[in-house]
Amino acid sequence: MFKRKGRLRKQVNRSLMETVNRAKEDWLRQKEIVEKSIEPHDVVLHELKLAEARYFFLLREARVLFSDKLS
Repeated sequence: MFKRKGRLRKQVNRSLMETVNRAKEDWLRQKEIVEKSIEPHDVVLHELKLAEARYFFLLREARVLFSDKLS
């Protein structure tokens, strides 16, 4: 029973890290688009802020999860 719990925790942790990495890549891709644009549209700027907020939220959640795990 405890082996299953550990295996599930590892799957969730791996999934969370993959999600954080995808969010970071999306944010950096959006940032690059805005930097290369002469006059970025408001929608593009909104998507950039949304991608940045999503990445930092997931990163904060991962830090909380892993810091609780270490304590």
